[in-house]
Amino acid sequence: MEGVAEVVSESRVAAEPLLKARGLGKHFGPVQALYDVDVDLYAGQVTALCGDNGAGKSVLTKCIAGIYQIDQGQFFWEDHPVHVRSPRDAARLGIETVYQDLALADNLDIVQNMFLGRERLNNGFLNEDDMERSAARTLSSLRVTTVRSIRQPVASLSGGQRQSVAVAKAVMWNSKLVMLDEPTAALGVVQTRMVLDLARRLRDRGLAVMVISHNLNDVFEVADRIAVLYLGRLVVQDRASAFDRQSVVDYMTTGASSRTVQRSDADGGKPGQG
Repeated sequence: MEGVAEVVSESRVAAEPLLKARGLGKHFGPVQALYDVDVDLYAGQVTALCGDNGAGKSVLTKCIAGIYQIDQGQFFWEDHPVHVRSPRDAARLGIETVYQDLALADNLDIVQNMFLGRERLNNGFLNEDDMERSAARTLSSLRVTTVRSIRQPVASLSGGQRQSVAVAKAVMWNSKLVMLDEPTAALGVVQTRMVLDLARRLRDRGLAVMVISHNLNDVFEVADRIAVLYLGRLVVQDRASAFDRQSVVDYMTTGASSRTVQRSDADGGKPGQG
């Protein structure tokens, strides 16, 4: 069923992960890209996936998105085992990905981009009015108000506006998990703020959000949870309050950290696989 996801209260964060990955392995010929990766993504939370270049962030993201098929392991969606063998399988579950290149067509306008490949028809003709209304409603619900017209070409948009259109396109299709690949790369301060606010709004609507980022300022600005990959292994995942910037850097560069962060009793103990 198409449509914008239902707005839910911030307090309604699921006790169980929306998506659980257990024991994921992926290789490309003799090169092992992922080793026995366990990761949890929760509805109503932003999870930041961090790691140095070559850590496996893109491979893991593409496995979840169905671009790559895993060689070992199992996905669980809403606590049920599922197979994600293609992007179509991922989309049926409610998984949408906004890649760094955004996959937008510069020569098309905002509405045409948001419905590209999923155009609505009426008696064999494009239902332009219905698509315009749905696009405007989705952009409005995400408080994307800086575009001049939903019929302006994407080529005329700023970087932040293009990210906003790409995210709005992703959430139009009853999505439950949205993955943002380096969403603030090459953006200015104002545009970065726009994109981070958009990630928060997705979380506040009850969606699970995974942000892949090198920028630790952005990570600590928006993340509820942090997961770190090191040389294809997920070495730690926990609440963001379990980390400081230096401990994340340690995990990214060495796979371990001796630093501990003072946390409340409600948060639990030191960073771990929880």
